[in-house]
Amino acid sequence: MIMGSNVALADLSDDIGSVIVSLGWVSPTGEGDADVSVLLLDANGKVRSDGDFYFYNHPVAADGSVQLLGKTPTADGSEDRISFDLTAVPAGIDRIVVAASRYGEARFGELEDVRITLADAAGESLLRFAVDDAGSVTAVIFGELYRRGEGWKFRAVGQGYETGLAGLATDFGVDIEDDAATEAEADLDGAEADEQVDAGTPAPSEEPAGQAPLEAIPAPRRPEGEAPEPRKPATRPRTAKKKVTLPKTVKKTLAENDSWRQARLFPVSVLKSDRDREMRATSVLLSVMAQVPEFSRRLTAGFGAPAGRMETFTEVSLPHGESPRRPDGVIRVERAGKLWTALVETKTNGNVLKADQVQAYMDIAARRGYEAVITLTNDVALEGRPLVDVKIDKRRKHKVALWHLSWAEVAHQAQMLIRHEGVGNAAHAWLLQELLHYLQHENSGCHGFQNMGPAWVPVRNGIDDETLCQGDARALEVVENWERLIRQVCLRLGGELGQKVLPVQRAKRGTDPKERRNRLADQLCLDGRLQAELRIDGTPGVLTVSADLRTGKLRTGIEIPAPEQGYPLSWVKRLVRHLAGAPADLHVETLVDSDTGGPRGTLERLRPEPADLLPKDSARITGFRLSLLKSMGSGRGNAETGFIRSVDDAVHRFYTTVVVHLDTSATRRTPSKERTAAE
Repeated sequence: MIMGSNVALADLSDDIGSVIVSLGWVSPTGEGDADVSVLLLDANGKVRSDGDFYFYNHPVAADGSVQLLGKTPTADGSEDRISFDLTAVPAGIDRIVVAASRYGEARFGELEDVRITLADAAGESLLRFAVDDAGSVTAVIFGELYRRGEGWKFRAVGQGYETGLAGLATDFGVDIEDDAATEAEADLDGAEADEQVDAGTPAPSEEPAGQAPLEAIPAPRRPEGEAPEPRKPATRPRTAKKKVTLPKTVKKTLAENDSWRQARLFPVSVLKSDRDREMRATSVLLSVMAQVPEFSRRLTAGFGAPAGRMETFTEVSLPHGESPRRPDGVIRVERAGKLWTALVETKTNGNVLKADQVQAYMDIAARRGYEAVITLTNDVALEGRPLVDVKIDKRRKHKVALWHLSWAEVAHQAQMLIRHEGVGNAAHAWLLQELLHYLQHENSGCHGFQNMGPAWVPVRNGIDDETLCQGDARALEVVENWERLIRQVCLRLGGELGQKVLPVQRAKRGTDPKERRNRLADQLCLDGRLQAELRIDGTPGVLTVSADLRTGKLRTGIEIPAPEQGYPLSWVKRLVRHLAGAPADLHVETLVDSDTGGPRGTLERLRPEPADLLPKDSARITGFRLSLLKSMGSGRGNAETGFIRSVDDAVHRFYTTVVVHLDTSATRRTPSKERTAAE
C-alpha cells in the first residue's frame, strides 16, 4: 500500500472477525527498538476516556477487543504484534489508531524497513505498508482501522510526531503526565503564587482538620467563566484493577523434614510412558487455560482466537476416512454466537511431530470448518523453517491456520503472569503456580528444547580435526538448533526477570532466514564458533554469547559505553566499585578509539588499582568490555554436563553476577515497568 490509500478488509478475506497487526523495523546496530500503542476514537476523533489508550502500561482491553502481544523475533529484527477482535469493539468506537514511539533521543530515522502488516484470523497476510523516510520523528501513526457501514477498512497513514508518545496521545484527548512539563508548570505556578502573595493577595485557606481531599475521585468539569483552581498533577493512564502475584518470599513449611512431599494438584510421579505424559500434559494445560482467562488469552490471541467463553476438551474422536482420529485436545471459544475451534496435538520429551498426523488434523479441521491446528512440543519453531510440512488445498474456501507453541513458551507466559504482571485473583495465581510446578518437574517431559541433534557430535569432531567443510548440511543443523537454544534462553531469562529478552539478529534488510543461516553455518566451518546476542530491557548494552567448539569454552560478555561526563579516572573507579559483588575472574577491557587496543585485566587484579584500566597513550576511552569464560558441556542433550545446560547456566550467571551490578542510568532505555507515557 502507499500512504493515504485504503482498502476494505472484507475484500481481502472472509475471516476478518479477528485480525493481527504487526509493526516491524530493522536496527542496523541491533539495539534500536520502539513501543506500539493503540487509541480507540469516537466520532469526534477523541478517546472516550484514558481507558481507550493501550500501551506498555495498559496492554489489554477488558472486553478482549485489543491485546498487545509483545515482540516476536524475525529474521532481521523483531515485530510487535497486536490482536484485534473487531466483533468486540464497542459500538461507540469509529476509528482505531495504530502507532509506535521511541524513547529518549532516539528517532525513527535511525531504523530501517519500518512497516506495518495485517493478517486475518488464519494467519494469512493481507496487506503491507512501508513507512519511508520517517526522519527525525519520535512517534509515528502507522495506520488506522475505521468503520464503513457494517464493515471495517484500513488506511495507510505514516504520519510522524516530534513530541513522542505523550504528544501523540494528547492530540487524541488522553490526559498524559509529562514529567518535564509538570515540573516546569509547577515552577511557574510557584512563581505566580509568590508574586500574588507579595502583592497582598490572600493565600488560600487550609483544609479543615479531618477533611482530607479525596484525590482518587476525579473533579467535575469547571463551568465556563469560573476562575481556575490551583493546578494539580495529572495521573498517567494505567490499569486500576489490582493484580495478584505470588509472594517474593516462600512461607516456612510445616513439614517435619524434607521427606514430606507437599500435595500437588497435578501429580507427576505416576507417569510411566510418553503416552501418559502427553495425555497428562494436554489435560493439565487445557484445564488451566479454561479457568484462567488471562493465561489462555496470552497463548491464543496471537492465533486469531477471540476473547470469549472458552471450553477445552481432550481425546475427542473425529471421523476421518475409515478410522476416526483422536487429537490430543480441542480448544473452543464462543463469542457473540460464533465459535472458534482449534485442534491440539502435543508431544513431550524428545518426541517429534509426525507429518501425516498433522496433515490429517489439518484436513479434518478444513472439512469441519475449524479455524486452526496447534502443535505443542519441546521444539522451538524458527521463521521460514516449519517443524512439519503440510499440504494445503488452496481450492478450499475455508482456510485453516497451523500454529506452534513450545513448552518453554507456555512456562514463560505462566511465570510472567504469576511472578511479575499478576492475574485477577489468588485462585488463578495458585493454578498457574501448580501448572508451572508440573511443567518444571523432571518427570513431566515438558522441559523445552533439550537436544542439539544427531549432527552435534560429528560437527564437533569435524571442527577438532579440521575436516568440516563449508556447505555441510550437518553444520546448518547445528546452527538451527543453536538458534532454538538461544530463543529458549531468552524465554527463561525473561520469565525470571519480568523483562523483555530478545535475540538480536544483525542482518541486512530483506535477508532471507535460510540465506542467513547458511552464512552462519559456513562461518562455523571456518572458525568453529557459535555466536549470539541478547537484548535485555534495562541493561546498558547487548549481552553476547560465544561458544568456541575448538577450545570448549563459553564466553559471555557485554560492552558498556563510557559516560558522557566526568573524568576517565572517575569512570574506572566507579566501574570497579559497582562490580564489587562480581566474580574475581571477570575480564575487564578498556575500549579506545585507536587500533592498538586498551588495557585489560581480571577484576581481582584491578580492584586495588583501578587506574590500570587507563590507556597509557591518552587515547580516548569509548567504553568497557566485560566478559566471563566457562567450560562448556560436551553432550548434545540437557543433562547436567550437557551443552544446553552449560549455555543456560553461563547466561544466567553472567546476568546475576555482573549485569545486575552495572549502572543503568546512562542506558537509552529504562526498564519496561518504570517506563511511562511521558517518554
